[in-house]
Amino acid sequence: MGIGFVFLSYFCLTLFDTLAIRYVGRKLAYPQIAIASFTSLSIGHNVGGAALSSGAVRYRFYSRWGLSAEEVAKVILFCGVTVGLGLVALAGLCFLIVPSGAARLTGFSTTGAFLLGTACIAAAAGYVLLAYFLRGSVRIFRWTFEMPSVGIAALQVVVGVANFLCVSAALHQLLSAFEEVSFIDTAMAYVGAGVTAIVSHVPGGIGVLEATIAFLLGSSASLGALIAFRAIYFFLPLPLGLISLSVAEFVARRDEEKSLVSKAKS
Repeated sequence: MGIGFVFLSYFCLTLFDTLAIRYVGRKLAYPQIAIASFTSLSIGHNVGGAALSSGAVRYRFYSRWGLSAEEVAKVILFCGVTVGLGLVALAGLCFLIVPSGAARLTGFSTTGAFLLGTACIAAAAGYVLLAYFLRGSVRIFRWTFEMPSVGIAALQVVVGVANFLCVSAALHQLLSAFEEVSFIDTAMAYVGAGVTAIVSHVPGGIGVLEATIAFLLGSSASLGALIAFRAIYFFLPLPLGLISLSVAEFVARRDEEKSLVSKAKS
């Protein structure tokens, strides 16, 4: 079951890119987007500076399919925002559903946990409302951002939450094999660990992710389960991503050589 949820998570991640491609106004076939997404993220999840490393791989794919450097940058930023929305919205849901559990894990009071959950949900909802009311470009200091349509913004929240629910479910399946632990506690622990790993900039959050989950869940976090989770969610997809990238580079280079030969003959 754990591997099944890993598969569903990576499927959700392909939807991040699918929405991003719609956001920049391009049309690509889903199989193309899925290959670019899986390849970039399976590598980026294991390499330092995940946004940059996965972004570089995305650029290799999308630039060949006609996207400009600016459009690829927008895709990368859009996917990053979707990750943030997913983490914030899922944290809010967990804090509101079980504020006492959130208080136990975080050290806040029950009221404090409930208020924090409300703030998280308000932030995610606020993003969707901004997309509705502030159509077009939004300038923040020196930077200009183009807001997505309200439909795409709402789907960002939904798909972002769905992804982290799948990741949490995969982790929960493994933890439950060793010790009884609630799904809500697992989800809250993963959200906290995910944020910590992102802030730390440690490649793949290795060690940081596991240490944070162990700290938040205490004795419920089996070391064996955490190692198994690292293996199936991070390490297992990596060779598949490297193979995919190698094949894509080989095909692209072959096509370029054929094009040069054809031009030389003509």
